[in-house]
Amino acid sequence: MGPEIHFQVMITRNAELREEAAAHRRAREVQAARKVRSEGGLRRGLRFFGKTSAA
Repeated sequence: MGPEIHFQVMITRNAELREEAAAHRRAREVQAARKVRSEGGLRRGLRFFGKTSAA
């Protein structure tokens, strides 16, 4: 494999890995957002329940 071809393969592979990393990063951000949203709903529900049961 000549140096030019090797260099082009390395550039292509680098781009592929960066795209894959970006996709994983977005997936983790979505999971974190869903977790925060679901926990927030639970807390709101418990807060409401606490107000009604204390009365």
